[in-house]
Amino acid sequence: MTAMQITKDNAYDALDPKDFPAMMEVDRYNARSTAFDKIISATHDHFWDPLDKKYIDFSEKFDIENDQILPDEFFPIFQTKFGEQLTAKQKVKFANESARWILSSILHGEQGALSLSASLCHILRDPGAQEYAANQAREEARHVTGFSRYVQARWGKPLPVGPTLGALLTDLVLAPEVYKKIVGMQMLVEGLAMGAFATLYTKARDPLLVRLTQLVMTDEAFHHKFGKIWADRTIPKLSKQEQDIVEDWAASCFQTLLFNLINPEQMKSVYESVGIDWKAAHESLLEAITDEHRRERMREGTDIFRVLIKTLLKAGIITDRTKSFYSMYVDMDELRAEGDHMIGDDIAEEGIKYLQTVNFGMKRSGSALLAAAE
Repeated sequence: MTAMQITKDNAYDALDPKDFPAMMEVDRYNARSTAFDKIISATHDHFWDPLDKKYIDFSEKFDIENDQILPDEFFPIFQTKFGEQLTAKQKVKFANESARWILSSILHGEQGALSLSASLCHILRDPGAQEYAANQAREEARHVTGFSRYVQARWGKPLPVGPTLGALLTDLVLAPEVYKKIVGMQMLVEGLAMGAFATLYTKARDPLLVRLTQLVMTDEAFHHKFGKIWADRTIPKLSKQEQDIVEDWAASCFQTLLFNLINPEQMKSVYESVGIDWKAAHESLLEAITDEHRRERMREGTDIFRVLIKTLLKAGIITDRTKSFYSMYVDMDELRAEGDHMIGDDIAEEGIKYLQTVNFGMKRSGSALLAAAE
């Protein structure tokens, strides 16, 4: 069955991945969009190598037996009867095993982004879009290396991917539709990542993790802009039926992530590590975490789901038809009034300035992120 492509701009025209002869059509080589040239050129401004100690040194120590990588506020279970029963040592163990699970999930997400970017290279007809996808694949590959090295340094090896995230990433990588890949990965997952990285950068207690998240954010900010370019060139031209398809699919993905991403069923091994039954913990958390708690949490600018909603809203993927679903958790008028500036952009910009001093021995004038977005 042929995939239903929603193509409103030639830059996102797609081929069957098995139709390689179409990639060698002579007229294709000169039909290159310039939409992504600035993002591609800006690659030099944020180059870094996770295997080079002048950028990051994974031999830095952290006492995971006695110190928490993330503060108590990351772990709602501490506010329940189960948290009250844990010893100080068990709390540290639970917190750091949870951090291991979070960082493992991020690692799996980066692998998904790498594989998805590579899959775009097989189907995007436009040479400029194809080069951008290849460029992103290169950057995602260093993220996989970076998070692999971090998890190895702190715990030895990562934890398996949770069922919800694993299923979503598999669907996105294997989806033949370009809109699902771009909305799903470049907007939803990358939006989720930017919120997560901004939170980790701000609140993590391990200087090595703080450095790694900022370096990764210098890349992710540009990946997010690729999705924004797609939205600007596609969403205004959609028919009512096409808008509904994209909007409903994005809402379905969001709901899946909101209610399943960090529930105890996904993290069974973490709860087992301190002798807590995950089913009992799940019931306790359902009592403690109400919709009102979610709304309160999403008032924070770095909350990952708030960042996701803002990403979809600014892209035009939330309309009056579906805004009531999201407004259960955030003030949509407040988000609309915030402008296009995304959480994490300032952190990424500071990271780029640092990388320019390392790579070029001097600071360049102007904003690389703003220049690439123009």
